[in-house]
Amino acid sequence: MKYETQRVAYPFFAVAMALFALQVVFGIMAATVYVMPEFLAEAMPFHIMRMSHTNLLVVWLLMGFMGCTYYLMPEEAEQEIHSPMIAYIQLAIFAVAGAGALLSYQLGIHEGREFLEQPLWSKILITISFLMFLYNTSMTLLKGRKTAINLVLMLGLWLAAVFWLFAFFNPSNLAVDKLYWWWVVHLWVEGVWELIMASLLAYLLIKMTGVDREVIEKWLYVIIGLALFSGLLGTGHHYYWIGAPGYWQPLSSIFSTLEVLPFFAMVMFAFFMFWKGRRNHPNKSAMLWTLGSATLAFFGAGVWGFMHTLSFINYYTHGTQVTAAHGHLAFFGAYVMMVLAVITYAMPQLRRAQPYNQVTNMWSFWLMTSAMCFMTFTLTFAGVVQTHLQRVMGMNYMEVQDQLQLFYFMRLGAGVVVAIAAVTFFISIFGPVKEQAPATAEA
Repeated sequence: MKYETQRVAYPFFAVAMALFALQVVFGIMAATVYVMPEFLAEAMPFHIMRMSHTNLLVVWLLMGFMGCTYYLMPEEAEQEIHSPMIAYIQLAIFAVAGAGALLSYQLGIHEGREFLEQPLWSKILITISFLMFLYNTSMTLLKGRKTAINLVLMLGLWLAAVFWLFAFFNPSNLAVDKLYWWWVVHLWVEGVWELIMASLLAYLLIKMTGVDREVIEKWLYVIIGLALFSGLLGTGHHYYWIGAPGYWQPLSSIFSTLEVLPFFAMVMFAFFMFWKGRRNHPNKSAMLWTLGSATLAFFGAGVWGFMHTLSFINYYTHGTQVTAAHGHLAFFGAYVMMVLAVITYAMPQLRRAQPYNQVTNMWSFWLMTSAMCFMTFTLTFAGVVQTHLQRVMGMNYMEVQDQLQLFYFMRLGAGVVVAIAAVTFFISIFGPVKEQAPATAEA
């Protein structure tokens, strides 16, 4: 580890992994309701479980992105973090906001807008924390070296903060509400978060392959250009059925189709750099998560997104389990796996050790990715059956749910395996370190 303030990333990673564990727990609880409808019905209704599950995902990923930024920024900028104290304070504020919102949900206190259910005070604290983070990292960047990686990363983070401001705009008209709601939800996960993912991917490939920075940065510019070009107008595939003008259906069908391209470019980029690389990096598990992230992001966000993004298909499939299949694999591949890849790469250096517990870490990778792929296929088949019976044949919604019970049991089983894999990952990262790194070595 070259810069002492990179250690700021450690508590961010630790808190993010604690919230990741909670997210998995709430996911399993929600999946249990699908097979046992009365499960915790009085103590914690299903909508509270689901709300907690999805909100924890967003919060821990944001915390993971912050940790990743604090880790790589000193190396990219060749400059220590501007103020470690600001970093620790904003971490505490963010953790209080997230934990407070989660507790509020259990008490039935929320704003009711999916993904943006946080009470107003929590939204304000999140905004303050994010602005402190952006000030801290931007000052570090301004004082240091500017690279394509840290510039694209900061662009993605600043745009995420800008679009977050629409979370405070809650018009009374439902159609107008949804119009702007997607400016947060879509433009984060299918827009500016892709810039964050691409910059993290480029950083890891530079570190682990030895390919020249200039080559990787050219690929990075192509990827972010495709992401912004397709993602911005691709927002319209959420406008098909909410009362927006009809021109969104052909226009957004075209641009949504193009949203596959940046993810295809990412997977080609990752494997090409891996094959081109001259360095046999010792952290094999970090490389596994990196290549796996690019691959599953392409399938989850790209292929599974394309499967139901055309308006004449989406007319039948929107709101079915096909959407859940796409959402699970896209979030997992693009963002969860990328944060886990950076953590796997960074932790040996943060703990001043050689890459450690790699076999355990790789077991975690294969268990988690296999279970998530199985869950995706299960939900896809469930969604196809649901679409046919409910949207084509006209069967009653609850009658259709009875026909999907087998798929829901399989989804629950996959969730349990994900939980086992998550515990395995935590053990591999935070568990005992047997071999310390030489004083001059970079793990």
